[in-house]
Amino acid sequence: MRFLVSVPASTANLGSGFDALGMALGLHDEIEVAAADGLSITVEGAGSGDVPLDESHLVVRAVRAAGYSGGLALKCRNVIPHARGLGSSAAAIVAGVAAGFTLTGRELDTDALQIAAEFEGHADNAAASLYGGVVVAWSEGERYRAVRMEPDARVRPVVLIPSQESSTKTTRGLLPAEVPHADAAHAAGRAALAVHALTSDPTVLLAATEDRLHQNYREPAWPDTIRVINDLRKLGVPACVSGAGPTVIAFGDLPSEVDVHGFDVRRLDVDTAGVRVRPLD
Repeated sequence: MRFLVSVPASTANLGSGFDALGMALGLHDEIEVAAADGLSITVEGAGSGDVPLDESHLVVRAVRAAGYSGGLALKCRNVIPHARGLGSSAAAIVAGVAAGFTLTGRELDTDALQIAAEFEGHADNAAASLYGGVVVAWSEGERYRAVRMEPDARVRPVVLIPSQESSTKTTRGLLPAEVPHADAAHAAGRAALAVHALTSDPTVLLAATEDRLHQNYREPAWPDTIRVINDLRKLGVPACVSGAGPTVIAFGDLPSEVDVHGFDVRRLDVDTAGVRVRPLD
């Protein structure tokens, strides 16, 4: 059994929807998977030379969590930048879960999201990579849930990727335990508006992506990211931190007067398919 798993990058939070909103992006890691004797892993691209090549590899761990315990051969071709807020970890986990389900003859179901989300403790990135499109994720006790929505065709993401790395663990440590009630109310209204903006009316994305819950608290971790976001928003361009940062995600055209030196600027489609598995034999 040989097959190819293609999994999209993702952006989460989208400004106001902290730990709730996600969107899949047209940037895909590919993993060639085969049942084999023993374990072999090769990695090309992002993470090559850095990620482990044994049972602690994130894809392998997800395959095991999905119920496959046999021998495995993986060829990973990674293009999603690591530690930049584009869901590289969630993509690896979702790819592993999809591979594990395929190897055990199961169709992807709600258990796939549960297994994937348990790795990170929240489901926004995992749901986006699993389902594609725009997602709203939440938890009910120990169960993770998500719904997928079709993005409006006018939603045109641009990512600005700095060379600086960041980690969710580090940036979460900058968040306060409590926020003012007014900020919580603001977040609820803007997150609801973001769902409408991303699926029906991108003209209100500037207001919808305004955040008071997390971005400014995290500014010490990546001041250039916040500078670019503020400069773009002053000129009317919807912009926010992608996930745990430091990547910026914006929507529409970037004004030439905004200094994006040090950022790799890429226009990406919204991925609407999510993770895909294709037989190779």
